[in-house]
Amino acid sequence: MPTFQEAREFLLKHRVDYAAAIAGFRWPEPVPFNWALDWFDAGLAQDPKSGARPALWIVDTASGSETKLSFTALSRRSNQVANYLRGLGLRRGDHLLLVLGNVVPLWETMLAAMKLGAVVIPATTLLTQDELADRLERGRARFVVAGEDQVAKFKGLPTEGITKIVTGTASDADWRSYAESAGEPDTFTPDGPTAADDPMLLYFTSGTTSKPKLVRHSHRSYPVGALSTMYWLGLQPGDVHMNISSPGWAKHAWSSFFAPWNAGATIFVVNQPRFEAKSLLAVLERCAVTTICAPPTVWRLLIQENLAACKIALREVCSAGEPLNPEVIEQVKQAWNLTIRDGYGQTETTAQIANPPGQVVKDGSMGRPLPGYTIEVLDPDGNTAREGEVSITLGNKRPAGLMQGYQDAGGDVAGADAAVYRTGDVAYLDDDGYFHFVGRADDVFKSSDYRISPFELESVLIEHAAVAEAAVVPAPDAIRLSVPKAYVALVPGSTPDAATALSIFKHTRARLAPFKRIRQIEFVTDLPKTISGKIRRVQLRRIEHERDAQPTGARIRFAETDFPDLQSDRTTS
Repeated sequence: MPTFQEAREFLLKHRVDYAAAIAGFRWPEPVPFNWALDWFDAGLAQDPKSGARPALWIVDTASGSETKLSFTALSRRSNQVANYLRGLGLRRGDHLLLVLGNVVPLWETMLAAMKLGAVVIPATTLLTQDELADRLERGRARFVVAGEDQVAKFKGLPTEGITKIVTGTASDADWRSYAESAGEPDTFTPDGPTAADDPMLLYFTSGTTSKPKLVRHSHRSYPVGALSTMYWLGLQPGDVHMNISSPGWAKHAWSSFFAPWNAGATIFVVNQPRFEAKSLLAVLERCAVTTICAPPTVWRLLIQENLAACKIALREVCSAGEPLNPEVIEQVKQAWNLTIRDGYGQTETTAQIANPPGQVVKDGSMGRPLPGYTIEVLDPDGNTAREGEVSITLGNKRPAGLMQGYQDAGGDVAGADAAVYRTGDVAYLDDDGYFHFVGRADDVFKSSDYRISPFELESVLIEHAAVAEAAVVPAPDAIRLSVPKAYVALVPGSTPDAATALSIFKHTRARLAPFKRIRQIEFVTDLPKTISGKIRRVQLRRIEHERDAQPTGARIRFAETDFPDLQSDRTTS
């Protein structure tokens, strides 16, 4: 088996030769390997060609400020943070909850935790207090690193025995200041080797159960596994890569951390108070960004601008998160003579299927299996099929990029240890080996680039005194692709009117993160159910997407935008 560096060089060499990459690629051997120490520090930071290049470049459009840090500078700063955290008691295997936006300490802390062998729990800054409490409890966090804007959310939470560090002003006596790390030595000595299967990341991901699942990745699965993501994106050393994704989600680790730095590229970030396509394009042009990956929501907003007038330096343009409309691909191609290349993967994996550079892109297809992944389409009985569940072959073909499994309360993992790993997504396989996304095997859906669990939203809805039953499905939306819509059956005595709808909207807004908000409500007398009494969301989804059926009872509908005092946000979340 090759080393990490050899596997990386092989993919870079065959960047546009898909057949050669598929035939000759082998995952690196699962030997002791700490990506932050053995690759970032010893490779990128020490290399005279790459060490002085920008590793991280952040542009803040509100303040007009820019921050650039070289690979060498980030190596030293993360050493300081690692020494600081170790001095506070963070040890190998301890869990650290990371709640930061796109700010420098996020990358410093990620590298530092890896060097220490600690397990990072990435979390979006949009989480509510209840969601943070769940991550502290089930994530068994011993440390928290968060921004000033998050401190208030932790008040009243059970944080005894948890060391809390704030990146801004430590105005609360319970919080340490991240700035203290600047006084630590900028050299670091690990306490021992890092095994390939040592846990490194713990993601909370939406599922069809009442609470998010805990996806555990190792020091091999995401850093080494992200070689497939690097290949899909078409990254090369010296690239300036912009990925539009929020921290806390797996796509941020994919394309704003591991894949660019696997290639030796610059991670480029644009922070905007509110997404604005015109100013984003201006920054992209001014800073000569060479590669970009953005969710379809962003691409649909970008094409509203005059793309042809933007003098771009782009070589690669990619999209992920949900299927992209062919008309969007065509408009970008006409303006820039570049084809948006779709890619597919999950929190549980790195990029599995995609359209890599130099390959024919079929409209509506998410591409073909990436190097290192053997993908099958299986029917419910496990037989190969033309249309079925996207499944990864394991055994001696197990890809490095697959999670260790779903972690339970006792720390054990399962769910990725059978002969195949079923993704839960349904696709159609054409005669040329291209996969075409059909939909989720279960009811989880995407709104913008966020995964939404209907069960989670329904659990909040039925807490309202007027709600007897509820079912949440995606409703089509021109910008977000889809938004959460609730079909609601009321308790006797409640009136399906604007006042009740407003009360329910307010109730859910107070208990759900902004990206999970219910955007539409439709009152019904009964919800469609199976003979065993289970709600048939599939029927409601068909109503929304095909309008070929009607739910039981009168159609009394309200949207969040019907109520000005809700002050609905207009962001892409």
